[in-house]
Amino acid sequence: MTLTIILQLYVFILAGFVGFSILTRVPPLLHTPLMSATNAISAISIVGALVVAGSRHSTLTSILGFVAVTCATINVVGGFGITDRMLHMFKRADTKTAGDAP
Repeated sequence: MTLTIILQLYVFILAGFVGFSILTRVPPLLHTPLMSATNAISAISIVGALVVAGSRHSTLTSILGFVAVTCATINVVGGFGITDRMLHMFKRADTKTAGDAP
């Protein structure tokens, strides 16, 4: 292994530990805004994956781009679903919606 690969592996492992320690300390009240920000980042990754899928450098890049688009789309849709469920937790039971009868 070269020094570059060892350094990259070290940074990757360190980033994993730092990310885990930060995410475990997030209070439940902040999960909804964090999930929305994560959805925005995933939407940006969809754009990047579309660029890779459409680049037509080789069949492998097209296949990997398609897989990346699929995974990022699943992540965005699931994130919005979770965000919607969390927002429903903060609604009061006695409030009426716009479609309710008076």
